[in-house]
Amino acid sequence: MGTQNRLAITEDLTIYHAMEQKERLVAALEMADGLELDLSQVGEIDTAGLQLLILVKREAARRDKALSIVAHSPAVRQTLDFCNLAAFFGDPVVITAHEQR
Repeated sequence: MGTQNRLAITEDLTIYHAMEQKERLVAALEMADGLELDLSQVGEIDTAGLQLLILVKREAARRDKALSIVAHSPAVRQTLDFCNLAAFFGDPVVITAHEQR
């Protein structure tokens, strides 16, 4: 197995951050054979952020590289569920004990 990058996104995945996030994500994908995204700190995600995740997932597939989301914030999880895209990304979703209360 080749190199795997892990990238934690701490800003919101919204239209206000989409261009800078796109550059970071594509650069991280280019530097390794795979990319793990930690989205646990994402407080808000809109359609621009969702489109960005889809773009990076497709770009990874086109380049024959692995992309996985290893931590989902509640906002990311709700948006993926609402848009019925959890299966598209195919990553296990962990709900912490803190969130279950």
